[in-house]
This record gives sequence, structure tokens and C-alpha cells, in this order.
Amino acid sequence: MGLGWQELLIVLFIVLLLFGSTKLPQLMRSLGQGVGEFKTGMKEPPVHDDEHDEEETKQA
Repeated sequence: MGLGWQELLIVLFIVLLLFGSTKLPQLMRSLGQGVGEFKTGMKEPPVHDDEHDEEETKQA
């Protein structure tokens, strides 16, 4: 079940009413930056926490 163009138009209109035309570009820009940071974070290899690894080996 997807959203049609009428539903999207209604949602966009409600968002425009809530945030106003001045805050909406700032909100979309920050949302885009957050998505971009998330994507780059998913591409980077995981960082290992040495202190956490040491605690696990001591407990074992």
C-alpha cells in the first residue's frame, strides 16, 4: 500500500503550514545532510573500541 500523489500533496501542504516557508528549506537541508552522513557512516568500516574489547577478554 503506497501513497498516491494526492496524499503526498496533502502531507506537503500540512508540513508547509506547520513549519512555514522560511523554515522548510532549512529543515530539508538538515535532513539531507543527516541522510548523507548516515550513508557515509554505513560505508566506513566499523571502528573498534579497544577498551571495550579489553573488558570482554578479561571477563571471558
